[in-house]
Amino acid sequence: MSNAPAGTTFPQQAIDLVARVDQDRWGSVRPSPYETARVTSAAPWLPGEARRVGYLLDAQAPDGSWGDGPEPYRLLPTLSGVEAALAVLRRATVSGDVGARLAGAAARGLTALRALPPAGPWPDTAAAELLVPGLVSGVNEHLAHATAEAPGRFHGLTAADRLAIPGGYHEGAPAYVAARYEAVGALPVKLHHTFEGVAGHIPRSLVPDADGLLGSSPAATAAWGASTPAAVERAVAHLEPVALRYDGLFPEAAPIRVFERLWVAAALARAGLPAATLPTVRGWVDEIYDPEGVRGAPGLMTDADDTAMAVLVASLVGRPYGPEPLDAFHNGSHFDCYVGEDTGSVTANAHALQALVSCSQRLPAEGGTDDPRADKLCDWLVGQQRAEGYWPDKWHASPYYSTERCVRALAQHGGHQASASVAAAAAWTAETQRDDGSWGVWDGTAEETAYAVKILLSAAPSAPAPHQVRALGRAGAYLDAVADAGTRHPALWHDKTLYAPEAMIEAEILGAREMLRIRHL
Repeated sequence: MSNAPAGTTFPQQAIDLVARVDQDRWGSVRPSPYETARVTSAAPWLPGEARRVGYLLDAQAPDGSWGDGPEPYRLLPTLSGVEAALAVLRRATVSGDVGARLAGAAARGLTALRALPPAGPWPDTAAAELLVPGLVSGVNEHLAHATAEAPGRFHGLTAADRLAIPGGYHEGAPAYVAARYEAVGALPVKLHHTFEGVAGHIPRSLVPDADGLLGSSPAATAAWGASTPAAVERAVAHLEPVALRYDGLFPEAAPIRVFERLWVAAALARAGLPAATLPTVRGWVDEIYDPEGVRGAPGLMTDADDTAMAVLVASLVGRPYGPEPLDAFHNGSHFDCYVGEDTGSVTANAHALQALVSCSQRLPAEGGTDDPRADKLCDWLVGQQRAEGYWPDKWHASPYYSTERCVRALAQHGGHQASASVAAAAAWTAETQRDDGSWGVWDGTAEETAYAVKILLSAAPSAPAPHQVRALGRAGAYLDAVADAGTRHPALWHDKTLYAPEAMIEAEILGAREMLRIRHL
């Protein structure tokens, strides 16, 4: 939560947060057990292995798993932790005591993996269909080596401990995907972020170049460095600054500067950006906005989500940029996140609708008119709503995030169909509040409570119903108590595993609390 002293006002907290984000070239996310384990496994040539091994040993949960969230979310990080522990044991680069601890960690991790539901359902995280079978194969290959060549070093682990492929995944998927792109003669940019999933299956001619972290991913960069000896020195140069920022460890993606700045600015703008922050935020927009589309981090594809947010924030802070960069992502009814996307995103489309409506409202004097795509997009979003009243999305574990985005966009667009959809979402939100005043998909959290507050305020911009007033009052009390306690934000955002973009979450909570204060709720 915020480090602001008690009694600090919203304007000062917003000014401090914007300044902190502006000064951080990498982004405020915690280290990732998955990503750190991948670097530990693939990059023995990178200084700092002892720090990473110690972190993995300390980060293992009592049940033997690694990672955040419910059991299904722990499949991938636990596979990553077990494989890394076995890889280090196989290299024989640790002392006897550390080796015994690693073997014990691997054994407990294997037990945790066998305790998972055999067929999921598994979360829709990035490239899990490639990463999971690849890691299972790696674990089993290490265990076969333990039986054949070094049983003592593995402290009793043998090939008999091998894992089965979890239900819903296919052992041959990484090789199949690699062969498909080998036939084409190029690896698409969308696979750079998860390059470690196919690195062992592609010919050297398909290994991409990397001017910085490959696909913004430390794990992908370590796999890239390991894939060709000539790349090792460059991989070290790309990885060491990230390790310096994150105390020798690695986050899910780096840098997240574009993503973080746009989401922070948009969250604070809804409550009212202090005038003192406008020069900084306008500078962000001028740097980020690109007529050919915006990418969330260096090495990623341009995408509709970041592009829409750049257009939206530009409109909110009075920069003279229009929605034209979104044209490349429109498919006739809505927007694809990126070329070659497999599953659509309601939050990316909600951001696009907000951007289109905001630009239409801002630009009439400059010759702008209503964008005809907005009506189609409104219809598409309404069609994605679940019967219960909420929307799910692939970029976040919580339906409160995606529902708040859709409600905000539809409320801005207006119309009978949009209003009915917003009312249904507000009813679902009010019905799902917890006894302590919070909301949450698994447990009550300040982040999700902030989204729920904004849903209810969007649904009743002038006069909330009495039951909504009571719900908002309880939510405000919960947010105040959690802020005073300094509670750590749970990881709810989807990448390869769950992560928590802390500055963005703080901006959402700060904005919600200020909106409640303004409304005297």
